[in-house]
Amino acid sequence: MDINTLRLFIAVVREGGFSQAAKAVLSTQSTVSKAVKRLEDELGLVLIDRAAPGITLTDAGNVVLRRARTILAERDDLLVELRELRGLKRGELRLGLPPIGSDTLFAPAFVAFRDRYPGIGIHLIERGCQDLQDLLRAGEIDLAGLLLPLSDEFAWQDVCVEPVVAVVAAGHPLAARRSVPITAFADSAFLLFETGFSLNQIVLAACRRNGFMPKVTARSTQVEFLFDLIAAGLGIGFLPRMMVETRQHDGIRAIALDGPGMLWHMTLAWRRGGYLSDAAKAWLELARRPD
Repeated sequence: MDINTLRLFIAVVREGGFSQAAKAVLSTQSTVSKAVKRLEDELGLVLIDRAAPGITLTDAGNVVLRRARTILAERDDLLVELRELRGLKRGELRLGLPPIGSDTLFAPAFVAFRDRYPGIGIHLIERGCQDLQDLLRAGEIDLAGLLLPLSDEFAWQDVCVEPVVAVVAAGHPLAARRSVPITAFADSAFLLFETGFSLNQIVLAACRRNGFMPKVTARSTQVEFLFDLIAAGLGIGFLPRMMVETRQHDGIRAIALDGPGMLWHMTLAWRRGGYLSDAAKAWLELARRPD
């Protein structure tokens, strides 16, 4: 069993297929398939149920996935720590950020980090918060921008807390209201982000608390495109207040939402007990939320 085989197995699970994993790791589907088969042969156990749709892990597969992530994370910690002990002057910060709000929140930190630490490269991955949690568990990134609540496996530092607002077309009957309960939109079409974005869970949890489940008619990963759909009257969107205030779009209006629980609480998170590089610590200091 070698490290590369474990990486390929994790990639197959994360990407949802052999061909997708091959593209992600810049290899061929045949190489990835053979590596996973060698791993199964070595262990004497089937890890992936080929008869099931998609990538369905067996019980043994789930055990190997969990242990493989830990092994790779510990190996990466070892290599990083040893490089720093040798006095390495150059390095890399592996940073995972969600597409929603990162331009507003973290752009100043990018500029300051580059000015202070020109020898440290930043490898940036943009994914939804749920995918970023998986990458963080596997040790594939050092820090991730994640929304609360988080499990105890992660430590975190505050970045920003913003209320979530409803975003409607300028001509919507409620557009002139300063605030409304989320139940005012119970019969409306909802426009959400793609699956894997934690903002969706904030919105859906608020709907459940208020006794309804919304009709979701479209999803996107792009804020500007979502604004265009809202302005065209295709549905209601939900975003952190600052993201609406920092963008100009004449066709939309933001409405505050009455009631508790509609908060977008962004953090920078890392594996609790994992090794935190000097580059990661420097980034945390630059991005620290003012008291």
